[in-house]
Amino acid sequence: MMRKAQREIKDTLEVWAILAEAQVCRIGMCDGREPYVVPMNFGLGKGCLYLHCAREGRKIDILKVNDRVCFEVDLLRQIKRAVTGCGWTARFESVIGTGRAVFVEDPDEKRRGLDRIMVHYAGEMGPFDYPPENLERTLVIRIDIDNLTGKRHE
Repeated sequence: MMRKAQREIKDTLEVWAILAEAQVCRIGMCDGREPYVVPMNFGLGKGCLYLHCAREGRKIDILKVNDRVCFEVDLLRQIKRAVTGCGWTARFESVIGTGRAVFVEDPDEKRRGLDRIMVHYAGEMGPFDYPPENLERTLVIRIDIDNLTGKRHE
């Protein structure tokens, strides 16, 4: 339950609209007892997010052991200045979610995931071409979303 319930966005379409507008998705993972967060480009699927990255690295090592993730996106609309430091505030929207990370191995789903990422940043410009050597060295991660929470401060 959100502490300031009046700020919760309860409309699922509004929450997905924030995800659609956001440019960066921060993925939180647990590396043993140490948290690890990485900003990533992403695309929207049906009930999921798609990410892409290299096939090796700390993030991949963590996800092989623990596929549970938390993710966050935000839209900073305005900083509101005040006379005192404690009076400053911001107008924003944010989404926090949880889910499971899945390494996409199926070539067709991999292309669909990359298409969703491209559409997120380029719009419906496709079809998109992916040289086979790039596809081979690129890992696509699908986050199957379990929970989403939206928040707004006007």
